Amino acid sequence: MSGTLTGVNRLVPGLIEQVQGKQSGEQTSPTTKENQFAELLSNLLESVNDMHQQAAQAQGALMAGEPVELHQVMIKAEEAGVATDLLLEIRNKLITAYNELMRMPM
Repeated sequence: MSGTLTGVNRLVPGLIEQVQGKQSGEQTSPTTKENQFAELLSNLLESVNDMHQQAAQAQGALMAGEPVELHQVMIKAEEAGVATDLLLEIRNKLITAYNELMRMPM
């Protein structure tokens, strides 16, 4: 299972540790879980932002004529795009879940 999560861990730092903590039966209070969720989303946003900054730096270096391989620039740009797509899908799922909760009868 850790092999599957290793690639995702780059996009969502700390994901593997949180999954392993839940599997070990760790008991936490609701406010701690809320803080963990907020921290997880914050880490995801920071990670995606960092990827975009790295891609922009690589593109700038290529345009400045520095010795940068074109395929490395393209890989960084594509990784940033995929990370953004993942972030948007997570946002869409959260909005869908929120709407479902709002439609539930009390």
